[in-house]
Amino acid sequence: MSRSVLVLGARGRFGRASAHAFRDAGWEVHVLTRGAAPGIPGTTEHRGDLRDAEALARLAEGRDLIVHAANVPYPDWAKDLPAMTRAVLAAAEASGATVLIPGNIYVFGRAMPELLGPDTPHRPDTRKGRLRAEMEAAFRAASARGVRTIVLRAGDFLEAEASGNWFDAVLAKSLAAGRLAYPGRRDAVHAWAWLPDAARAAVGLAEIREDLPAFADVPFAGLSLTGEEMRAGLAQAMGRGVTLRGFPWAFLRLGAPFNPMWREILEMRYLWDVPHRLDPAPLARLLPDYRPTTAEAVFAALVAGAASGRTTSAQTSRWEGPAATVPASAASGAGQKTPAPAMVSAASGRT
Repeated sequence: MSRSVLVLGARGRFGRASAHAFRDAGWEVHVLTRGAAPGIPGTTEHRGDLRDAEALARLAEGRDLIVHAANVPYPDWAKDLPAMTRAVLAAAEASGATVLIPGNIYVFGRAMPELLGPDTPHRPDTRKGRLRAEMEAAFRAASARGVRTIVLRAGDFLEAEASGNWFDAVLAKSLAAGRLAYPGRRDAVHAWAWLPDAARAAVGLAEIREDLPAFADVPFAGLSLTGEEMRAGLAQAMGRGVTLRGFPWAFLRLGAPFNPMWREILEMRYLWDVPHRLDPAPLARLLPDYRPTTAEAVFAALVAGAASGRTTSAQTSRWEGPAATVPASAASGAGQKTPAPAMVSAASGRT
């Protein structure tokens, strides 16, 4: 039986990874981008604006799944997110396609418990958290009208492709010299997601979509690491010592009045200081045969990518913050799916 997916935002992290994963799993893959085509072999490429509800509905005809991984910069969320949500919902309702969204943890707010799962209350206390919560609430409400949605909720993405985000532009910028910059508490556990694994999990959930609730909120545990554990894992993979340095958040505060992106990033700084991890149990029950990449293999890939300039981490866009040369005396900070100044985007928050 033919299985067809429309990937929105295929030039972003999750969109690109999921297009590859669905193609490799034998799906017919269509990708939609606003700009230049991503050039993913074995897929059919389309160009357009997903806020054009009528055009999107036509493109969604005959598709079994819509991966909503489109991103817009943080400052544009309030303007663009509602229109994107309406267009995707209309396309899904007209076509009967299930929607799969890469979710983030913004919706839980600063008072979130350490372990995050499907039943964790949404208590956003930031502008972006409220916008994400409103978006998810719209898809949840649409389930009563027959629109099926899967939210695959993950932490910060890690991958072996360069794009200038938190890991390669900040954390690992001086890794070759044995220095790891860290923007938060070194003892606070932080949720990370190896992107190829998250994309494989998305395929697995899509293939059992008819057995899931009409609105399925599925956490993706990925790697739960403190700053010290990140340092130790990278040091072991490198075979040499690695020291932790802080991040100059004070510099961002000084520039924030003149830089909208920096203001947006500072709002999410808490995610680096508040311990959090995603519950692995729901995905294990749904996909008992799913096997994640080992932490050792992830660290090895990150080190190889950093050495070649390929490695990246993000759930958003690109780093447009201060050069990630961090003095040893800089105070460490917080943030989570915080785009590295300014690695910002939206529907995935992580894409």
